[in-house]
Amino acid sequence: MTDGQLAVIGIGSIGSMALWQASQISQSVVGFEAESPGHPRSAVGGDTRLFRMTYRGEHNYYPILQRSRDLWRELEAESSQSILTQCGGLSIGSPDETYIPQLLESIHRTGAPHEILDQARMAERYPQHNLREGECAVFDAQAGFLRTDRAVLSALDVARANGASIMRHTAVEEIREVADGVIVHSGTSSWTFDRVIVAGGGWSTTLLPDGLRRWVRPRRSYLSWFAARDATQFVPERFPIFIRISGDRSLYGAPTVDRVTVKATLDGRSSPAADAASVQRELTPEEIAETEETVAEFLPGLIPDIVRSDAYPDLFTDDEAALLGTSGSSPRIYYATGFSGTGFKMSSAFGAMAAREALGGQEEPGFDFLRPDRFTGRGGSGYGKALS
Repeated sequence: MTDGQLAVIGIGSIGSMALWQASQISQSVVGFEAESPGHPRSAVGGDTRLFRMTYRGEHNYYPILQRSRDLWRELEAESSQSILTQCGGLSIGSPDETYIPQLLESIHRTGAPHEILDQARMAERYPQHNLREGECAVFDAQAGFLRTDRAVLSALDVARANGASIMRHTAVEEIREVADGVIVHSGTSSWTFDRVIVAGGGWSTTLLPDGLRRWVRPRRSYLSWFAARDATQFVPERFPIFIRISGDRSLYGAPTVDRVTVKATLDGRSSPAADAASVQRELTPEEIAETEETVAEFLPGLIPDIVRSDAYPDLFTDDEAALLGTSGSSPRIYYATGFSGTGFKMSSAFGAMAAREALGGQEEPGFDFLRPDRFTGRGGSGYGKALS
């Protein structure tokens, strides 16, 4: 006899959404969290994450982003909380470099709505940004930002209301598939479930089989905030989220949520970490110097002295696409991890997919690039991006 139909191990960015969605399908789901929900050492930390419909890359995430947007609104309705603010988003760079052409190529392939703003239009509409000669921006009216802590805690509240259980301060050290289920071990306690979703982010490594563990590694990504000279210029109504890649400088950020500070963080600066629990929280002198120099040039309306910073762990795969699905001969264990610093914006849809597939639903087609078994027989090395 099992202790439940489904266990979700790790109820942060992805796991909370999987638990919420699974609770709509089954009355017998349990979430395991090593700390407390929304704890500040996970990849959930940092107040906000960017949401955008325009996305650079070879894979078509547009349907997932559309589904995520709808699910964020669904979660808001069920929880009576404000989670997604669609204030628009800017992608800034030079058409003579790689970022803007690659972004436009992806946009044209997916059909995502957008608007191109030349330097004059940017100066008129968004004078907060100091553009270099010849730079332009791609505007995504559907973009915005997500309140991370509120999203996770709201999903868990709704899941509990639907009948799900949550085991707080219960670190899972081992999972083992047996003939009639999966045994979950924590300390001296153990439980048996029909199915398990592994969604522990940077802490998932020890729960992965050897064939997957060699393709993932924890990485450290940091965030920084600056005080605005005039905070009214950086409220969501006047200052969209942005990603900017200009030569060897890169920055992304979000409008103020406290009417004092603005998130502005170097892009593409994640670094290897020995493990998720030992990530260095303080920025190095080099990280501080580059961040402040970049902000001083790009956003002159911010005082170029970091007033707050922190660092968070996440799990990166070698190809920076998530692990989403079962692997090999273990059909009862479903992996939803390795989102490589870019998963939160799509976590509502990925969580829904994980819940549905793990509970026996038909595997959705078109996502071979996310399935864990793509790593069978491959070689390579990892690299990382920043949390966005």
